[in-house]
Amino acid sequence: MTDLMALLTFPSKSYGFTVLCPTLHDSHTTLPSPPPRKVARLDADSDSGLSSRSRAGSNLASRAIASRGPIQVRIDGRLPPPITQRQIDECVALLRRCMRTILTRDTTGPLPLTYERIFSLCRDSVVVHNKGETLAGILKIELDQSVVRLEHEIADDISEGVGFASPLVQALTWFENQIGLLEDVMTYLDRGYLIQTKEAKGIRQHGNSLLLSHVFYDPRLHERLAEVVNEWLTWEWQHEAEHPARLYIRTLISHLRTHAQYNAHFESQYVRRLSEYYTDQAKRISQLPNDPLVFLEYCSTKTDEEAARARAILPDTSWDAVQATTERSLLLDQLDWLANGVIGQLIKRNDAERLKTLIALFDRVAGLPNLVNAFKSFVTVEVSDIVCDVAKDEAMVERLLAFKSNASLALSFSILSSSLAKDFQYALHDAFADGFKRRHNKPAEMTARHIDKLMRKGQGSASDDSFNEELDAALALYRFTADKDVFRAFYHRALAKRLLLGRSASDDAEKAMLKKLKEEYDPEFGMGDHMFRDLALSRDTMTEYHKRIGPDRAAEQKLTTMVLQQSFWPFSSRAAQDAIIPSPMQRELDSFSAFYNEKHQGHKVEWNHALGTVSLRARFAAGQKELSVSLYQAAVLLLFNDISEIPFADVKLHTGIEDAELRRTLQSLACGKKKVLKKRPAGKDVNEEDIFVFNDAFEDPRAKVHINSIQVKETPEESKNTQSAVEGDRKHYLDAAIVRVMKARKQLTYEQIKTETIEAVRRHFIPDVTSIKQRIDGLVEQEYLRRDDEDRNLFFYVA
Repeated sequence: MTDLMALLTFPSKSYGFTVLCPTLHDSHTTLPSPPPRKVARLDADSDSGLSSRSRAGSNLASRAIASRGPIQVRIDGRLPPPITQRQIDECVALLRRCMRTILTRDTTGPLPLTYERIFSLCRDSVVVHNKGETLAGILKIELDQSVVRLEHEIADDISEGVGFASPLVQALTWFENQIGLLEDVMTYLDRGYLIQTKEAKGIRQHGNSLLLSHVFYDPRLHERLAEVVNEWLTWEWQHEAEHPARLYIRTLISHLRTHAQYNAHFESQYVRRLSEYYTDQAKRISQLPNDPLVFLEYCSTKTDEEAARARAILPDTSWDAVQATTERSLLLDQLDWLANGVIGQLIKRNDAERLKTLIALFDRVAGLPNLVNAFKSFVTVEVSDIVCDVAKDEAMVERLLAFKSNASLALSFSILSSSLAKDFQYALHDAFADGFKRRHNKPAEMTARHIDKLMRKGQGSASDDSFNEELDAALALYRFTADKDVFRAFYHRALAKRLLLGRSASDDAEKAMLKKLKEEYDPEFGMGDHMFRDLALSRDTMTEYHKRIGPDRAAEQKLTTMVLQQSFWPFSSRAAQDAIIPSPMQRELDSFSAFYNEKHQGHKVEWNHALGTVSLRARFAAGQKELSVSLYQAAVLLLFNDISEIPFADVKLHTGIEDAELRRTLQSLACGKKKVLKKRPAGKDVNEEDIFVFNDAFEDPRAKVHINSIQVKETPEESKNTQSAVEGDRKHYLDAAIVRVMKARKQLTYEQIKTETIEAVRRHFIPDVTSIKQRIDGLVEQEYLRRDDEDRNLFFYVA
């Protein structure tokens, strides 16, 4: 229902209270005369009745001012004459003419009525005379005709390319303005009638609907707008500047958004053209001998340029689509080439910032799987190169740790998503494992030897956390190797040497490391616990021995022995007499052997002189020194108590030490940093013709001097022996695993045995197929298994 107040018309002026008549009391008071007042004059096209009443009121006011008399107001109750149908039809016809004039573009004739008069006639026609339906019909006809004329004007325009934007914008702007004008002057038709109908569509809705069907749904307009977008973007790409028609482009986008045609007519064309252009650019650039990093910079620059253009021209709803299209078009066909060429360079340079940009970029174009694969390939190659670099075996672990730390650190600064970080961490683990497979056994051996260095060096001034982190980093490499039994063998051998030779920095650290290895890595590291128990029992045994011999035998009180169970210590048994030692020393050993055999009947004591150490008092010209040497070194040095120079052959004869071992021993005494012997002729190698002389001129600032023995380090022969021992153990592992599998399953084919055996021993090592086949054949010969007579690929367990 129409608001009543909106339908009332109030006079803008009144003279009913122009003069205030004085009262009787006031008449005796002299007051200044009021200033003369101006009377507003009505417009010429105002209502005649209102005009005459205004003139009458003016005269009345004049007379009242002159006479100072009372004002009389008379009300005439007579109705005005009724309006005829003819007058109503004339008003409707007049409104039709106004509509046509408003909706005709470039018309030369004036508007028949003023805006105010159109508004009044529309109000009377709709509210008083109920002509809303008639006017609505007229309006629809005029709107339809106007839109058809506009359609022809747009279609007939001869502008081409981006030049078409200007006449199109002008036409749409004109129509938008005229619709707004109609809404203003025909408010009663728009809001008082059309909105109340079943269609509930006002003037603007009708106009826009017609514009859609006649103009925007025209396929020709779609094609011409595509040309506008294409030519505009091409011009700006070629000239790297703003096109002069940018203002029209912005206004055109505004009109398209008003009519919900922006996505269909502009954004889709814009995005399509972006995709075509940058896809072609990417192919052209990638075919050139360019550095992928240069291409990455190009992608970043172009993405920024397109983002700036979008922010200047397009609505914010299109910004993400523009960036995504630009990046996908540039990268989608180049993901593998770019990932493989860039990620390695960035990690080597430790360029976390650019790596972060690269990862975010690949994430936006759904290329993270390509980047993860490229990262894995890069790490695999780097690890393989380090592992297979035989010349730098001694630095293998340090290089691996440095590379792993560098890669992990770069990723940690570059990846924000936890799920994405897991993908890269898994790739890093798999890549290290693949790299370790390029060379069997050696990475495991070198990892064990690296931990040996750390345990001998000890914590020093470092904090507990820092030292533990260093150990954990080295142990992390253990997880990558498939040859875990090799690591375990070398670690146990190094641990035994540290314990027996007193090279361990801390027993507590050793026990903590063993506990960690046993609980977190492999229960078989429990062998180290047996070593510590043997050492504890040895200390108790020596205490008991020293009490037995008494304080009178002072020389034997200085003897310290370690009684070890051979099954728990990773040393090969040696010949019963592997060296000739001086008689006084031998008597002390024989005395302890007798004591031990008496205490433990049935046990046999075998001496391992290779692990023995001796403290010697030596007198030089510079003074007396206490030398800490191996038992082999001591046997050689004691020869020089009687003779000042001895040929190599005589040394060998009197010590009985094996040739290679003797050469290393003499080398450590005569060719090392601390030369207590001299060699003629001088040189680094020991030959048969060499003669050795006691170096009376030896000097050292310390009173106690330790002379390193070759035995302290892992020699190639010892490494080879350890590897051979591991291979022997593997045969037993495989035999035991195959028998357990067959005992549980009773019968299996060869392929099934192979699969289940690999699964059974994979925590220790990954066997090759040939080894499994050989062990199966061996077990058949030993009658643990039986081959089927008909199917030679089928095996049975023999109880």
